[in-house]
Amino acid sequence: MQIHELKVKAKKTRKRIGRGGKRGTYSGRGMKGQKSRSGGNVDPLFEGGRSSLMQRMKKLRGFKSIHPKKVVVSLDALEKHFSEGETVNLETLKKKGLLNNKNKDYGVKILNNGKITKKLVIAKEILVSQKAKEAIEKAKGEIKK
Repeated sequence: MQIHELKVKAKKTRKRIGRGGKRGTYSGRGMKGQKSRSGGNVDPLFEGGRSSLMQRMKKLRGFKSIHPKKVVVSLDALEKHFSEGETVNLETLKKKGLLNNKNKDYGVKILNNGKITKKLVIAKEILVSQKAKEAIEKAKGEIKK
């Protein structure tokens, strides 16, 4: 190896200036204005005075409860899908297609829509309206407690 074949390692060209180095003068903040000041910050939704995207979006009026309503099952549906002496519970309702996976956790309530003639056993996890209870008991059905 000859002296002319030696290579000098290049120096780092990063230039450090001012207090603590890094950037110097305005430190990448520009010159004046709210964002150049320490602690200065603009609301991320602020769009320079025009109506923000959030304000321009269509408003949904009213209130939506975090507790969804129970799935309503009518006496007609029970009459149509269940046979004499069968038990009505969440599993059987799901098998018969009266309840799906999406709303199975909401609970079920039987309402007095229609007539019932079959003797059915209603499980305790299913709520029953007063009129529906009378109709089921009139048809010799049973509601477990």
